[in-house]
Amino acid sequence: MIVEHNVPLQQHNSFGIVARAQHLVRIGEEIDVTALLADEKWRRAPKFVLGGGSNIVLTGDVKPLVLKVEIKGRRLVEESARAWIVEAGAGEIWHDTVSWTLDQGYHGLENLALIPGTVGGSPVQNIGAYGVELQDRFDSLDAIDLETGRPFTLDASQCAFGYRDSVFKHLGAGENDFGLAGRALITRVRFRLPKPWKPELGYLDLERKMAEAGNFAPSAREIFDWICAIRRAKLPDWRVLGNAGSFFKNPTVTPEQCADIIARDPKIVHYPMADGSIKLAAGWLIDACGWKGKSVGNAGVYERQALVLVNRGGKENPVTGGEVMTLAKAIQTSVYERFGIRLEPEPVVV
Repeated sequence: MIVEHNVPLQQHNSFGIVARAQHLVRIGEEIDVTALLADEKWRRAPKFVLGGGSNIVLTGDVKPLVLKVEIKGRRLVEESARAWIVEAGAGEIWHDTVSWTLDQGYHGLENLALIPGTVGGSPVQNIGAYGVELQDRFDSLDAIDLETGRPFTLDASQCAFGYRDSVFKHLGAGENDFGLAGRALITRVRFRLPKPWKPELGYLDLERKMAEAGNFAPSAREIFDWICAIRRAKLPDWRVLGNAGSFFKNPTVTPEQCADIIARDPKIVHYPMADGSIKLAAGWLIDACGWKGKSVGNAGVYERQALVLVNRGGKENPVTGGEVMTLAKAIQTSVYERFGIRLEPEPVVV
C-alpha cells in the first residue's frame, strides 16, 4: 500500500476540474483496504471513495484521504435456466463491461450502454437509461466497512434502490439506520441477466431506430449499437467536452400539479409512473427557461441537451467547481420561479 501526496485530480473527474488530492491510495484489491485500515495513521482519517469521477463536482482540493478504486476482473459466477450471474470488479469501466457481457452472449445490460463511470459506481447511483435501471439487473455486491474493516455482502433489498438513489447516498442517522454514505467501499458487483432474454424497446428513440432500420426484432447487440449512436448524437463525450452527464434528476409531481403546469405550458414533456405520480423532463424545464447554450464563466448548458452542464474552458482554462455550482443554482432558481419545482442535482458536490 503506497500513499501518494498532492495528486492532480483533473484526469480523474469527467468535468475536467482542476483540483488535487492531499493524499491518495490506489485500491487494486481488497487486501489494500485491509492494509490501509491496519495503519494507525490512516485508520481514522476521513476518507473519500473515488471511482471514475463521472458523477462529482470538485469545488476545491480534496482533504479526506482519497481511495481510488481500481479493482479489476470479470467472470461468470453462475448459470441456470433462468439467468446468468456475472461479476465485475468495482474498478472496471462500466461501458466496457456492458460490451464484454454481450461478447460473452450474456444479454440484458445493452440499454445501459455508454453510461460513463465504473462498475462500483453503478449501484451507488442506481444508473438507468432507456427503460432499464441497474436495480432491474442487480444480484448482489461485496463491500468493505471503512469503519470496522469488515467485508459484507448486500442484496437488492438491502441496497434500498430508488430513482438515482441507494443506501450508499445516505448517512446513517441512528443505530438502526443503515445509511452507508462515506462508510462503504464497494469491491465487486454481480448482475443477474435474465433468461430468456427480452428486449426493452419502449422508448421513442428506439422506436425511431427500429422504423429507420426496418428491424422490429433487434438483437441485444443491435440495441447496444443503437443506444450508443443515440447517446453520441445527444450527449457530449466527456473526453472532448467535460461534463458529468445529466446534471439534474427528472422531478416527479402529483397528477394535480402536472395538470396545473399543463394548463400554463401545454407542451411540457411528462411521463406517467406506475405509482400514479408524473415524471417531468428536467431538460425540457431548463430549456423552457431559456438556458440552453447559455454560460456562466466557463460553465455552460449544452446546446443539444439542456440537462447537461459542460466545461467550456477545456483543459487549458478549465471550469471551476464554483462556476458549475453558480450555474446550477441559477438554473434551479429559474425553474422554481416559473414552474414551482425544485430541481435536485445528480452529481455529488465535493
